[in-house]
Amino acid sequence: MPDAILDDISHRRYNPLRGSWILVSPHRTKRPWQGQQEAASPTTLPQYDPSCYLCPGNKRAQGDTNPEYENKFVFVNDYSAVKEEQAEYQPGDKNGSLSSLLLRADPVTGKCYVVTFSPNHNLTLADLQPSQIVPVIDTWTQLYTAHLSPKSPLAQVANATTRPPASHNHTNLSTPNAQYRYMQIFENKGAAMGCSNPHPHGQIWTTTGLPEEPALELEQLKKYRREQGGMNLLEDYAKLEIEQQERLVFENESFVALCPWWATWPFEVMVLARQHKRALVDLDNVERENLAEAIAEVTRRYDNLFETQFPYSMGIHQAPLEGTDVEIEASHFHLHFYPPLLRSATVRKFLVG
Repeated sequence: MPDAILDDISHRRYNPLRGSWILVSPHRTKRPWQGQQEAASPTTLPQYDPSCYLCPGNKRAQGDTNPEYENKFVFVNDYSAVKEEQAEYQPGDKNGSLSSLLLRADPVTGKCYVVTFSPNHNLTLADLQPSQIVPVIDTWTQLYTAHLSPKSPLAQVANATTRPPASHNHTNLSTPNAQYRYMQIFENKGAAMGCSNPHPHGQIWTTTGLPEEPALELEQLKKYRREQGGMNLLEDYAKLEIEQQERLVFENESFVALCPWWATWPFEVMVLARQHKRALVDLDNVERENLAEAIAEVTRRYDNLFETQFPYSMGIHQAPLEGTDVEIEASHFHLHFYPPLLRSATVRKFLVG
């Protein structure tokens, strides 16, 4: 167990996933609060909103009509952050000039999807039963499989149940026209997180590059595996937290949800696979059901904490779509929940300084 004195003194904690330190000042929680106060604004939404571009049967911004879907729905984002086709750009050779050193840019291509979690406009993941979240996880898995490099060791375990469904009139799940490096699966919930539509949904971005946070983590995971004789950092960490029973939020046979030792946000949560799972395709049917249960439990407890629709940014970190055997084997499937709330439903945490 960590020394009890750390509850009262300033100290820094090491984040082994980033190879960085975070300052912790526990005594500051006792200071009087005369900062921002806002009146709570309850969220009341209809089950169906005729103006919502994600509700069943409605038209989207580009004119396509959504099907009358019954659980989840996936389509290529009408306003994608990255696209498969764009104008060519080749950084010019500026002969070692300052511009070539300091004003660098590289083109990025990819494919972006939107995945609705429910046809009901007024529900969130916290309102869904685990059985209703499983189809969402199945869709994540199918899209990950569709973009997986055939050279990846993971392609050998992607069985028929995770193969992508046939494309139909309402979605564009065709094979991508290039091999992308990484798939970001995430949800930004709530206006506080910049969400532009309250209908329950998440996004999937596939890109040619490796995003910064997963890239930092992958380097640390590889380093730990190399230095610890093939052991897995997050598998070891899950075992440690289960033994200590101090920061656990929820656990089942396959996953553990916890507040990480190095958390930056007051109610930050990680969901970790208890055993070494590299990516979604490593999960069997029971493990996908257990993942759905963990997501349901975390999001429901968030909502119950301040009796509000608790905002957060959630992202899945897993093996890259294309990578070396070392990168694939060092990867460990996990989810990050970054919520901004601090003291109540209306007081937010800001990273300032």
